[in-house]
Amino acid sequence: MVELAPSILSCDFSNLQGDLDQTKDTDLKMIHIDVMDGIFVPNISFGFKVISDIRGKNDYFFDTHAMIEEPIKYIEDFKKAGVDRLTVHYEACKNLDETIKAIKNAGMEVGLTFKPATDIDLITPYLDKIDLILVMSVEPGFGGQIFMEDSVEKIKFFRNYIDKNNLDVKLQVDGGIKTTNVDKVIDAGADIIVSGSDVFGKDIKNQIDKYYEIFKQKSL
Repeated sequence: MVELAPSILSCDFSNLQGDLDQTKDTDLKMIHIDVMDGIFVPNISFGFKVISDIRGKNDYFFDTHAMIEEPIKYIEDFKKAGVDRLTVHYEACKNLDETIKAIKNAGMEVGLTFKPATDIDLITPYLDKIDLILVMSVEPGFGGQIFMEDSVEKIKFFRNYIDKNNLDVKLQVDGGIKTTNVDKVIDAGADIIVSGSDVFGKDIKNQIDKYYEIFKQKSL
């Protein structure tokens, strides 16, 4: 069944754990953590202490998206903070193979993503080396953006490529996804849905339940 990974970037940071507490007693298994450095993307989010602090009070799988230049420099910091999967950008790594290897050696799963304008043919050679491919359906760096419709074809492309080559790779989609448009993303082949403001900007528990009801209907 499809899984939800709500992005804590849309939480109320004056009450971060309070928001996360509202996700309890749902079907949720993971949370999405967006780390931005103000260099790779024109925005800054939060650092390792925030991840470490919430790690101690939450047993979710920590699915982390590093929008930072040369993430290889911070791999041990992500591991120590409690990250379970680290997704890096194709455009942010001088030596992507080395970065992927270092993440694996640190004991984390490896995710790979790319900006919407990047040629997807540059990404496919790495699919047999990673655990997850993330299709960005907005420009990375800010929450609350509108879903890019041309992302649907990218999702279909990667779904077909993964299945055709029998790869054990999860397909995640992030950006502008809401309960009102998630159907098309699931139908295109997504395994994991990232949603921020549509979860944490509303009645949190109710929204998570809504997503999982949709997922259950789609799995029938």
